[in-house]
Amino acid sequence: MAPASKPISSPVPDAWYPALAFLLIALGLSVTALFFIYEATSSRRNRSLPKELTTGAVASVFLGFGSLFLLLATGVYV
Repeated sequence: MAPASKPISSPVPDAWYPALAFLLIALGLSVTALFFIYEATSSRRNRSLPKELTTGAVASVFLGFGSLFLLLATGVYV
């Protein structure tokens, strides 16, 4: 006989979803703004590919998780 299984639950309380969505999207947009400022103010010779990739990856992660929590906060369970 199979053992009784526990229901799947979120590691983050449901009440935190809107606050996390706002915080992560705000951070993601801020890092994106820093990326654009860096691109606009640095010359082509002074740009650094690792810095660009790191900044883009950090912004992408923040915006991705922010979008996830925004969907969860509005009731779209993905």
